[in-house]
Amino acid sequence: MNVDKRVIRKFEKKTWSEIKSKNSWQVFRIMAEFVEGFDALTEIGPSVTVFGSARTKPDDTYYKIAYDLGELLAREGLTVITGGGPGVMEATNMGAMKAGGASAGVGIELPFEASNNAYIDADKNITFRYFFVRKLMFLKYSQAFVAFPGGLGTLDELFESLTLSQTGKTPKFPILLVGRDYWSGLVDWLTEKVLEEGNINKDDLELFRLVDTAEEVMDAITGFFAKFRKEMVPNF
Repeated sequence: MNVDKRVIRKFEKKTWSEIKSKNSWQVFRIMAEFVEGFDALTEIGPSVTVFGSARTKPDDTYYKIAYDLGELLAREGLTVITGGGPGVMEATNMGAMKAGGASAGVGIELPFEASNNAYIDADKNITFRYFFVRKLMFLKYSQAFVAFPGGLGTLDELFESLTLSQTGKTPKFPILLVGRDYWSGLVDWLTEKVLEEGNINKDDLELFRLVDTAEEVMDAITGFFAKFRKEMVPNF
């Protein structure tokens, strides 16, 4: 295809100028989101982040388990942090709030989700535009991570947590996968394919643990901190 180089140069000059201007303003928006998140969560105290599908319905078994977990975490004096949406996140926030505990929601602007759920403390209810800012808030302020069955977003958050733990970018922390039946296929793939081909070490499979109940989650978290870390403080 023959294109006049003068047209390309004119286009590039205009386009790159617009991009540079847009990028400069975008930096300030990103900084503002970090400041908002830090202000809201700095004094949140010992916390546990719960990931999971926004599509989980109230009559689903995992919804009930998530509710029970929120309740147990609150009774233990731990703040619940979720992605703020419906489904598993709503159930966990609801359980924590009903038990009188602290309930935080770190939401994301999406065209198909209206707003954060109704079971989040007003001073801990945040919505971000950028996924990477949101994930940093999870990972900075939570000392344990619980992944319920979910989709791509849940997998993204799960593997981010595993990577930071594996590489030593944060102190080791409990990572629990709720639902042996749901997660077993992923674990088999990691063991039989990823490990066998030398892309992870055997020790990496110890970074997480499969559980089925809210009680198992609590036992794993309390047991971990009794054995490895004597206090729950921000990760970085």
